[in-house]
Amino acid sequence: MRMRRTKTGKRTSAAKSKRAPKNVDEYLASIPERARDHFDQLRAAIRSVVPAAAAETISYCIPAIKHKEVLVWFAAFSSHCSLFPTAAVIEEFKNELKGFTTSKGTVQFPVNKPLPVTLVKKLVKARVAQTESKKRR
Repeated sequence: MRMRRTKTGKRTSAAKSKRAPKNVDEYLASIPERARDHFDQLRAAIRSVVPAAAAETISYCIPAIKHKEVLVWFAAFSSHCSLFPTAAVIEEFKNELKGFTTSKGTVQFPVNKPLPVTLVKKLVKARVAQTESKKRR
């Protein structure tokens, strides 16, 4: 007997379009309108604390910031924007993230609340420091 797939809750993501975006501009064009401002703020906060030589790329069908390796990923959904700074960073800041939905390596920022720019910058700085300390070993 073949198992039937059931539809889960409605989740619209810029990454779930018919084809994967080739670059961040293509991704931006597919972001749900109500998440666009939050995404722009998230992107600006990330860019403000990564090394100047870091570049935006697409990885796993979502935007990422890469500096020798991927530092963080970020994405927009209809009801939230997500930052993927890795599990170690989420664990390090678990007390500060108590008011947000998190998973092992992700934190969600609802679009109906102000984006905590200072917290985003702390998370990204911690990830940058993590990758730089790894290089020194």
